[in-house]
Amino acid sequence: MKHQSLKLQPKTRQAIASIFQRLDYPALGSIYCDEGGEAFWKAHRRPCERMGNKLAEYLKARLTPNGMSLYVGAGVAEISPLMMEISELKRSVAAHNLRKDEVEILNHTCQNHGLLFTPTDAQEATDTFDHIWIVSVLNDPERFPELSALSYGRANPATFETRQFQQERETVFAMTNALLNKLARPGLITTSVEEIPWIIHYCEQQALSYTVGDDDFPTAIVKDPICFIQIE
Repeated sequence: MKHQSLKLQPKTRQAIASIFQRLDYPALGSIYCDEGGEAFWKAHRRPCERMGNKLAEYLKARLTPNGMSLYVGAGVAEISPLMMEISELKRSVAAHNLRKDEVEILNHTCQNHGLLFTPTDAQEATDTFDHIWIVSVLNDPERFPELSALSYGRANPATFETRQFQQERETVFAMTNALLNKLARPGLITTSVEEIPWIIHYCEQQALSYTVGDDDFPTAIVKDPICFIQIE
């Protein structure tokens, strides 16, 4: 089955290209990498823009104009879909990122195009959204090392910390509930394939019907495939 997508308008592509051209990659390198940040962005900059644009086209076909989206942990990889929502669908977006240094760098370039990131926890958002973007957040290896190891099949049974895993799991349950309680129904969730179990668990606990899309889409930075989940 052919993926359903809608092409980005030339003005949107131009705005995205301008942002990617003007971002401060040396500064971003130290945020994304302990070392080798310059080489990292040299390799990932163009794929991030190209693959982000493709994902934005798939998302465009699934969202309605004039709605509201919540982006959890939004960074460079989210620039294309965010710009598509603002420029083409005239939607309101709340782009949250707890890394203040990255937010400052992003806003220096993106705010001229009407896109603003905030250095706050998405769980504090007070609005209701018909779309929530939550990609590679619930299985973040830095914040949830044991949970992430299990999710990606890297857990070592000889050294696995079950108590820490239990604590991490309870934290993710609470995060999932806090975030998805902000979703209007019907609503759309964009998430990574590895995070599907948390979304399904929430839906089943709330007795909500849901449909996980058959397709998944690659990303340039974290490499986690992304999918769409429709909640009724």
